[in-house]
Amino acid sequence: MQTYRPTTPGRRGMTRPDYTMITKNTPEKRFLQVLSKKSGRNNQGKITARHHGGGAKRMYRIVEFGESNRDIPAKVLAIEYDPNRSARIALIEYENGEQAYILAPENLQVGSLIICAEKADFRVGNRMKIGNILNGTFVYNIELIPGKGGVIARSAGSSAKVLASEGKYTTVSMPSGETRKILSECYATIGLASNSQHNLRVLGKAGRKRHMGRRPEVRGTAMNPKDHPHGGGEGRAPAGLKYRKTPWGKHAHGVRTRNKKKYSRNLILQRRTKNKN
Repeated sequence: MQTYRPTTPGRRGMTRPDYTMITKNTPEKRFLQVLSKKSGRNNQGKITARHHGGGAKRMYRIVEFGESNRDIPAKVLAIEYDPNRSARIALIEYENGEQAYILAPENLQVGSLIICAEKADFRVGNRMKIGNILNGTFVYNIELIPGKGGVIARSAGSSAKVLASEGKYTTVSMPSGETRKILSECYATIGLASNSQHNLRVLGKAGRKRHMGRRPEVRGTAMNPKDHPHGGGEGRAPAGLKYRKTPWGKHAHGVRTRNKKKYSRNLILQRRTKNKN
């Protein structure tokens, strides 16, 4: 972690992951895309996600989460910073001359050779079918639907653990603590997502939060009764309710929101544990 001298109140205690892993500062223009800001609003202009807005301008990096070039070795050209995600991205070049951005695993080195194939060597960065990965291996960028691309364990430092493979399905321990079955035909990358120190950062000041596009949040107990169920009372009053509520009067904690009729319900062997988010 990179620390700072307390030259200002905002610098006091401020920390961030170091950038020693990054080897290239300017992104490839052909993989950039304009990222328009929504500020938490839908197509009618109504706020559907609160506390969004502002933030520094940034371009979206087109990252390959799937496996468009199978069985073709690729060389890692550079490790780059991506402002749209917590993990680092890697610029790779396939033997056929094509280049792409991928999610970089922890400890990936420039010049390393990686490959996406049905079966491959058990090296960090190699991508293969999850049914062919040894039990006990940590993987990230996991598919749930074959061919759609990775959707699970993509944030910094996250990974899942392969527990067992039997027939059509492979049992995986998810980052949330949930244990579920995944089709053995789905692809996953060996290793952990890079920048594992991301959760140890200390922003230090409110301005850094605003640069990230997060507007201030207000406690419900600090509002008036007409604005929030927790509002009102004399002085610093507690919520005063049997259970916590959302601003719209619904249960706020411990409520299961998963659809009971969802197709993947039977694939979940154990729900996530209570102490994990």
